[in-house]
Amino acid sequence: MNELKALESMGLVLPSPAYLLGAIIFGLLGYAAFRRGRKTSQPVLTWTGVALMLYPYAISQTWLLWVLGAGLSAWAIARWN
Repeated sequence: MNELKALESMGLVLPSPAYLLGAIIFGLLGYAAFRRGRKTSQPVLTWTGVALMLYPYAISQTWLLWVLGAGLSAWAIARWN
């Protein structure tokens, strides 16, 4: 437990379970969009998939992760066909 307090004092905080779940869900959706975009030669869908897979590494707030993930997922679904 002292290790966690030492990490928190340095500014490092473990992500919440909601953040981890969101990162996994949106990463899987991004992988599916990437594969579909490559298979059907749709660069917009391919890059949306890449964005869905990579943006959780740049976002630290859970609410922002879910809002951006929902928006990018809606964009991918709109471009799916």
